[in-house]
Amino acid sequence: EVQLVESGGGLVQPGGSLRLSCAASGFTFSNYGMNWVRQAPGKGLEWVSSITFGGRTTYANSVKGRFTISRDNAKNTLYLEMNNLKPEDTAVYYCAQPGSTPRGQGTQVTVSS
Repeated sequence: EVQLVESGGGLVQPGGSLRLSCAASGFTFSNYGMNWVRQAPGKGLEWVSSITFGGRTTYANSVKGRFTISRDNAKNTLYLEMNNLKPEDTAVYYCAQPGSTPRGQGTQVTVSS
C-alpha cells in the first residue's frame, strides 16, 4: 500500500523558511516522479512543484525562485525547501504521485506575523 507522510510544517513569520519532508513507502520511490501540491483555506488543490525520477524540477510561477524541491532516493524521502515565505503560501501541503490525489494528512504551513 502506498503511504506518503508529510511533516515539517508550522507557523512562520513572513520572510521565514521551512523545510517540508515526505516519507514514502509501499512503492519503488526512485522509479517515480513526485509532486508537491497545496490547498489554501477555502480553495482547491494547487500544484506547487514536481521532480522527475531523474531529478528534473519544475515550479509554479508563484513559488519559483523561493522554493526548492529535492529527493533522497536512499531515504525514500521527498523535500520542499521554502524560503522567503509569504502569507499567501499559507496552506496544507501534500506530496503526491503524479496523476494521484493526495493520500496523506498533509502538513500545515501558516505564514503570519
